[in-house]
Amino acid sequence: MEDEKKIYIGNLEFGLTEEDIRKTIEEKGINVKEIKIITDRFTGKPKGFGFAEFDTSDEAQKAIDALNGQELNGRALKVSKAKKMRPKRDDFGSQGGYGGGGGGGGRFRR
Repeated sequence: MEDEKKIYIGNLEFGLTEEDIRKTIEEKGINVKEIKIITDRFTGKPKGFGFAEFDTSDEAQKAIDALNGQELNGRALKVSKAKKMRPKRDDFGSQGGYGGGGGGGGRFRR
């Protein structure tokens, strides 16, 4: 998906479906190419945000303008341009391996 044609949709009520979001966007007269609600990989439950992709960057901007701040199922949507995903960091604070840097310890005894 090209970034300028993709938007982030946050603060979603957990019971919403991709079809609910599609319907909301299309009611504004904007065609949606693809919608994806992000779910937890272990539980399968929605995380409260998702993404939508459009055919043009103009349609994406129209969707941002139309939806940002709009209330849907009692929650004000937070809608913006999608940002590129940053590489995940491991549990050691680095982007691979154990290279998280250092710690020190007490003094050396002689």
